[in-house]
Parts: sequence; structure tokens; C-alpha cells
Amino acid sequence: MRKTLRWVLSLTVLIGTVGLAETTATASPDADRGATSAAEDAAAKEAAAKDIKDRLLAIKGMSLIEEKPYDGYRFFVLNYTQPVDHRHPSKGTFQQRITVLHKDTARPTVFSTSGYGLNTNPGRAEPTRIIDGNQVAMEYRFFTPSRPAPADWSELDIWQAASDQHRIFKALKPIYGKKWLSTGASKGGMTATYFERFYPQDMDGVVAYVAPNDVNNSEDSAYDRFFETVGTKECRSKIESAQREALVRRAPLKKLYAKYAADNGRTFKIIRSFDKAFEAVVLDVNWGFWQYQDSATACGRVPDAKTVTDQELFDWIDEVGGWNGYTDQGLEYYTPYYYQAGTQLGSPDITQPWLADLSRYGYQPPRNFVPHEIPMKFQKNAMKDVDRWVRNNSHRMLFVYGGNDPWGAEQFRPARGAKHDSYVMTAPGANHGANVAALVGDDKAKATERILAWAGVPAAQAAAAKPLAPYDAKLDRKDRDRRNSLRP
Repeated sequence: MRKTLRWVLSLTVLIGTVGLAETTATASPDADRGATSAAEDAAAKEAAAKDIKDRLLAIKGMSLIEEKPYDGYRFFVLNYTQPVDHRHPSKGTFQQRITVLHKDTARPTVFSTSGYGLNTNPGRAEPTRIIDGNQVAMEYRFFTPSRPAPADWSELDIWQAASDQHRIFKALKPIYGKKWLSTGASKGGMTATYFERFYPQDMDGVVAYVAPNDVNNSEDSAYDRFFETVGTKECRSKIESAQREALVRRAPLKKLYAKYAADNGRTFKIIRSFDKAFEAVVLDVNWGFWQYQDSATACGRVPDAKTVTDQELFDWIDEVGGWNGYTDQGLEYYTPYYYQAGTQLGSPDITQPWLADLSRYGYQPPRNFVPHEIPMKFQKNAMKDVDRWVRNNSHRMLFVYGGNDPWGAEQFRPARGAKHDSYVMTAPGANHGANVAALVGDDKAKATERILAWAGVPAAQAAAAKPLAPYDAKLDRKDRDRRNSLRP
């Protein structure tokens, strides 16, 4: 899923300063400044001496779920009370989960969002390692358990979610007073971008990974052009042939799918059709392959459509796309995503002409994947507004895409020129896991240097263009969030 905003003093420091000024009213101006500075320093030292957990829990609406130990850090899982509707706070509140990976209040902070649920185990986003900072992460509203009860789904939109993030930032900024960067991958990169659009004064920089930008939901030809050229012709042909063979063998593969569903307790009430679920998984195969697979090795594992057995084909599709994706159980967690895709974000609709004579339903809309009792109406101007803002007003924004990732077919294009200090960079051959480390040549050095500079790292240190924290195999592992179907 900034500029030069400065938070001056906490209320306690202001009160202490006023009290001191009153008792030294007859002193010279220079004496006043010296006394005030001493009071500020004393207050800052007193605050820093307090345990970070006590400081976090002193925030109104903040409560502790648990603290998990990790060497070199303090890691907290917290609840924060948020308004259901930021425009009308009297409509009620809900508990939103956040995590804080605390290193040092003297270090900069990264605000990381996935756009989905929350990982409650310690982990670092790439910018957090680069700047050796603190990290705050937020669970996106309406992903359980951060869902209002009862749930008014009209309150799930990009402005309300950005306002959640804004309130968390304002609550934590008095503690983490250094510079802040926001980041996220995929829907998290979208989230970071929307936050910047609505609250451009909050962050000092934005690093958005593999963030789709579906400006016009009815025009998706960019995706079709992508699939005509991605990878090698041989690899594309093998995938298309295997995909087509799955629809040719619809009857025997549906028998295997029915057994899979029975064995695993899977049902199909939301999509309302077993056959629609089957075809939706098959139609996702081409997209899923390029989104998640390493083509350098995975192309060799694509089965030969002429010789593959039914079971082998079924198993390969499960590996690439995931048969669970359009079951009730596979869809339930992602209901907030599909709701947003069908109301604001948009969703891809690709033609796949090699399947045209065999497909019964084509690419199905998000409406088919959301319980029908939840009303949905698409807002065609939501993404146009964001795109226009990014093109004209963005500052200190970095967008990173993967050369083999279909989600990168429609990219954000930030404002140009040195004064905007914004960039789009592509990692050649990378998929939906593309990051700064996957960039090559000057791009990698430039991206690292700008992230460090935006975080307030001294110029000489930033110029080295190296992450400030050593790699940690546990904290920095890339836990790929497998969607099992077409989700960013």
C-alpha cells in the first residue's frame, strides 16, 4: 500500500515550558531560551527513560495483545481503537490490530502495510532493514479480527483505510519522532500510495512494491499485451497448451476436484457453482504462473499436454493456481479484497484467446466472489483520482515492479522532475516478489540511496547505498503470501 511536517512538542513539554516561562518572566530573552531548552531536554530524557511498552500503552485507545521477544528489538502486538467512520466518529468504534517492531526511538520508522491481514510474528520489510529502523504494521480494516461488528461494508474504502493509518501515525509520532517512510507490496503498495494521496504531509518517503494501478477498469488491454511477450515463446506455449488441456479434460478433472472438495470439506455457496469455481481456477493458471513462479526453473516443469495424466495435470494446476481459491473457505478471508476490487480498485479482465472456444464464463467479476447479501457498486472515479494525484503531485515516491509480473502491466507513473524526487524501477525477470535487492546496476544503488536519504540518514552514509542493518534470515525472509488465485 512527509514533505517537511514537523511535530514540535508533546503536550507535557508545552505545559512544562509555559510553567517555566511564567516563573522566569523577568529574565533576559537569552536566559528564557536557555531555560526552555533545558526543560525540553529534561522532559525528553524523562520520556526516553520510560519503558517503551509503558509509552505505547499510555496512548489513548491502545491496548496490549502480547509481546514477543526478539534479539535486538521489542515486538508488540496491539489493538488500537478506531472510528468505524472517520467522518462521523459517533457511529462507533472497532479494534484494529497493529504491530510495533521497536529498535530505538532515535531511529527512523517504517510504516508497513500488506493491505490484508496482519502477520503477528516479528519480521522486517526491506526498507526497515535498509534504514535500520523501527517498524509499525497495520491490519487493513475489515480483515478479521479488525472488522467492525456489525459490519457496514460501505465503510470499507481507500479513504477510510488511509485515515486509519493517519490516526496511528499521529498517535505514534510523539514517541517515534524521527523520519517516517511508508511501504507495502502488492495491495500493500497500493495502500501506501493511497495513504500518500490523502495524507501527503505524514510520510517522508514512500516505497511501493509491485503496486497495480487499474485506472480504467473497463480497459485492460495492457494485460493482454503483457501475456503476448512475457518470458519465451516456448514457455508461453507450454502453459497455454496445459491450460487448454485442462478445459478439454473438464469432466475427469472435475471428478478429481469433487474428490478434493469432499476430502477437505470445501463448499461453493459464494460462487454458487462448482463448474464456475473449476473454470476460475483454470483461467487463473497463466496469470498465477507468471505472478509467482520463477520462470527460469518453472518453465521446465510445465507438463506436456499430450502426455500428462489427469492427476499430474490436476496437481500442477494446484501448485500454480490452487484449487482452494474459489471455494467458500478460500474466499472467506479475502472478502474485503474482492469487495474493494468490485467497488473501487478494479480488477483485470484478460481475453486468453487460446481458451475462447472452451471457456463458459470468461474472467469472472469480483461480484461473484463476495457473499450476495453484501451490496456492491463500482466507483469509477476512485482510481482515476489517485492516478491523477500521483502523476501531478507525488514527491519522494519509489515504485518497484517485476519484469515478469502481470500486475506490473498497469503501473503508477509519478510526477517527473528533480523537485519531485520520484521513480519507477523494474527488476528484470522478477515476479510479484520484486524488491530493491532484485534491481540491477544504477537502479539498485539509486533506490537504496534515496530510501536512506528520505529517512534522514547523513548524506555520506546514504551515498554508500548499502542497507544499514545486517541480513537476518528469520526477520528478513520473504514469506510469499500465496493468494492461490488472482489477487494482488
